[in-house]
Amino acid sequence: MNFRRGQRIEVFQRSSEDMWEDYMNEYIGCHGIIVDPDTSVNDPNALVEVSLVGKGTLRLPQDCLKILNEPGS
Repeated sequence: MNFRRGQRIEVFQRSSEDMWEDYMNEYIGCHGIIVDPDTSVNDPNALVEVSLVGKGTLRLPQDCLKILNEPGS
């Protein structure tokens, strides 16, 4: 999936990546925005930097994120 900076996302599921830790399950259902999509690495396993509402900024695997409908789209 191609993410872009400023895009609204939701952490909608647990990631299948090895780096996913049990404490990250609390992020499921959280909304946020893409801070750094790391477009230079077109790798589906690459981490994406997101800012989650009330949780701070962190890097998450792409397979746990989905794009939310954006206003005007």
